[in-house]
This record gives sequence, structure tokens and C-alpha cells, in this order.
Amino acid sequence: MSITPFMNEPALELRRAEVRARATAALEALDARLPLDVPVLIGADERAGEAFDSVDPAQPSRVVARVQGASAAQADEAVRVATAAQPAWAERTHHERAEIVRRAAALLRSRRLEAAALALRECGKPWAEADADVGEAIDFLEYYALSAAALDDGRPLLQMPGERNALRYVGRGVAAVIAPWNFPLAIPTGMVSAALVTGNAVVLKPAEQSPACGDLIVRTLHDAGVPRDVLHLLPGGDEPGRALVAHPLVHTIAFTGSCAAGLSILSEAAKVGPEQGHLKKVVAEMGGKNCIIVDADADLDDAVPGILKSAFAFAGQKCSAASRVLVHEAIADELVARLKGAVDTLVVGPPEAFGTDVPPVIDPEAQERIARYTQLGGTPAATVDVPEEGFYAAPALFVDLPKDSPVVTDEIFGPVLSVERVRDVDHGLQEMERSRFALTGGLYSRSPATIAAVERRAPVGNLYVNQPCTGAMVGRQPFGGGRLSGTGPKAGGPDYLLQFVEARSVSEDTVRHGVLG
Repeated sequence: MSITPFMNEPALELRRAEVRARATAALEALDARLPLDVPVLIGADERAGEAFDSVDPAQPSRVVARVQGASAAQADEAVRVATAAQPAWAERTHHERAEIVRRAAALLRSRRLEAAALALRECGKPWAEADADVGEAIDFLEYYALSAAALDDGRPLLQMPGERNALRYVGRGVAAVIAPWNFPLAIPTGMVSAALVTGNAVVLKPAEQSPACGDLIVRTLHDAGVPRDVLHLLPGGDEPGRALVAHPLVHTIAFTGSCAAGLSILSEAAKVGPEQGHLKKVVAEMGGKNCIIVDADADLDDAVPGILKSAFAFAGQKCSAASRVLVHEAIADELVARLKGAVDTLVVGPPEAFGTDVPPVIDPEAQERIARYTQLGGTPAATVDVPEEGFYAAPALFVDLPKDSPVVTDEIFGPVLSVERVRDVDHGLQEMERSRFALTGGLYSRSPATIAAVERRAPVGNLYVNQPCTGAMVGRQPFGGGRLSGTGPKAGGPDYLLQFVEARSVSEDTVRHGVLG
């Protein structure tokens, strides 16, 4: 395999009319095929299950996919088929598996607009967000393929005369991937490809809201050459997910989702059943309550659009999204006035409209949760009207709420932002340090000394200085946090693949005492 330096997949230039026309044509072609059929995939077999529909959040009467939900028994079967296929897959070299994963990247690149259109319809992602989702999925495939090839060489060790020491990496065993809906292509592709390329068979359980995107990922990897008994698809709700977590033959659980679900998985995975001869490893990304500190010397021409994008893009449905602004009291009034004006300009509408800033949220449960928090916050300082049809939640800006307000303390996962005054940056850091979450954080400041101080103290996994606190790029901003935000695996970084392998050391006495044979 030829190895070229990694480069991020460039974004589509959606400002160009011809690109927008091709995107619209791809969406029309997808709409003509709806609803899609999404079966349970175990080996080469397509299975039926408990049927349910995946719908368009902007137009819930539109069915995107008719889905077969997997049962616990089917989860057990998928894991056992994967376990049987594991040795042959693990026997291949990292280079061989990496070549297959790179073929998947090429296939996904060739289907880019089709995949983006599906993410738009199934999850309500506006074109730019949907295209970035596809681009990140391609990045994960390329980056992990490149990283896996390097694993074949092991790591250098100290060598002594008469002794050979080596360190190599092998797959842990069957990996269960439990994926979210908010990055329906990128995150499951990243977790699945990392497990596959390091020699593990995989069972993917996509989010209940995005099964068609999960189906597209699995079929793309199959088409690229991943054997069907090595990669399986279990659409559905909690039942297959719980069965995978409890299964004694699962070795690694890669999860992205809510904090509550992640804590439950960590607890269940710690149990060792009678058929289990190993400890399970959990790779968890569990959300955040992310703060942006704005110093008195900040350039508000940068800060205001950066905060707006961090808090309201994709309706705030990113674990990295900003939900609190901690602003120096000297400039608080000016920042609030400018944020109010900016929120007033937000366009809430369907994701296929190229001018949409805030699309619908994913489902009625999210809509109700966000509305409940908005009511708890009282009267917003700024908000905008939303369409009547669809799962829309009005963007809301709150100012000077009490520190114990649920709007300030809880992860809302929606387009809700609170602004709080702080005495100075040190006070802002104290507020950031009080949080149970530590995923992303932001700072707007023109002082190198202030930037250095925040870099040293901020507890977050990803700190963004003078830029939005969302949009981590593979290979540039390894992503993942600590505290209750997760186990800190740093997806898209140089150490991520180590989550899916065991290191084995060999030491040989090379001073021969006679050779047999």
C-alpha cells in the first residue's frame, strides 16, 4: 500500500450555484427512493425484526426508512458470528486491513452528495453540516488506515546484547459500537473503522433515529472488502444495545451518547459473566456543558459570530456546543447587546434551504426537553419564531440567570445559551472548573499571558482560542474530554487506535545453545 501524508477532506463549496444544484439533485434522487428499507444484517443475511419508521425531523410525515429493529437474540447471534470470524480477520496484517478501509473512503467520497442528502433527511442536518459529516467520515477512514499501517512496526524498545525485544499490537476481540444520531455518518464510521483496522470484528448498533445512515456505512465497508461475517448491523432501540453491552463475548464497547447511558454502560461492562474470560474495555464519549470565556480585551467582531456558531449551529445538538458564556463584566453589556442582535437574525427552517442557520431538532422528545428548559429560564433576552410543522425548538438567549438555574447547570443539547458576568478571567476559570463536564471550552482574548494561563488551567479536553468551540478536525484537534464527558479517547488523534488493541511484548534470548532440526 502506498502511504501518502494525511490531508483533511475539503468541504464542498456550497456558495457556488453549480454545487448547490448538484446537491439539490442528489436530494431529489434520494426522495424518489424513499422510504429506504433497513434490515438487520447478520453475516450475509438480511433479517426481519420489530418494524419501526425513521422520519424526517423537518417533515415528520415523510418516512425516510422502514426499519427492522433487532432483538436481544439477534444481538447474541451477531456477536457469535463475529467471534467465529475474528481469528481470520485478525490474522491479516494491519496493512491489508488498512487497504480495505481506504477503499471504503474512496467509495464514500464517490457517494458524497448521496450520503449528505441522507444525513440531511434522516437527522435534519443542513447542507454544510451534512457535508462536513461525510467529510469527517472520510477523514476517519483515511487517518485510521494510515495510523494502523504504522502499528505493524510496533514500538522501538531498548535492546541488549544477546537479547531481542519486541512490542506488537493485536486486536482485542469483538467490538460493539453504539453510535449517536447527531453525527450519523462520521462518529459511527470512526468507531467502526478504528476497531476494524486494528483487527477486531464489529457489531454496529446505530442510533434509533439514524438507522439508514448506519446501513449506508456498513454496506460501504462491505463493498470495500470487509467480510460480511466480520461486520454486522443491528438497528433498533435499547434492546440490542443492552444485549451487546452485557454479552460475554464482547471485548470492547465504543460508545458515544448521553452521560446517563455512558455511566450505565460503564457499570454493566464491569461485570464478568460465567462465559467471559476477559475484562471489557469501554471507550466512551458522553457529552458536555461547554463554556466560552470572553475577556475584556476580546475582539467582539470575532467573538460574536464564533459564539453564535458554537451555540446555535445544528440547533446546538453537538456535544461540543457552547451553552454558557462567561464574559468579563467590563464588556458584558456590549456583548449581550450584540448577541441579542445576532440571535434576532438567525434563520430557523428546513435543512435543505441553503440559508438555514437553525434546523429542527431530532425528535419530539428533544423538542419537549428544550421547551421545558426554556420555560425554566423564564423570558429569554432574545429568541426567534419557528415553523409550525417539524420538530423545531426556538433559539433562546438568557442573561444573568442564577448559578443554580438548570439552564446553567444541565446539559440541554439544544439551541439554548446563557450569558453570565464574571469579575475577570480567573473568575471565569473557576466557573469552568466547577463543572462536572470537561469536553470543550473556548476563550476570546488578545493577551498572550491570559491565553497561556487558560491553557494551563482549563480542565477541558479541547480548548479553542479565538475560534468556535465546535468542529474538531481529524488529525488536527484530537477530540474527547474527561470528568463526566467521557474516558478521553481522543478520536481522530494519534493514540485512538490503541483503545482497540492489546500490546504484547516478546523477549528472546538470542545466545544460541544449539539449534534443533
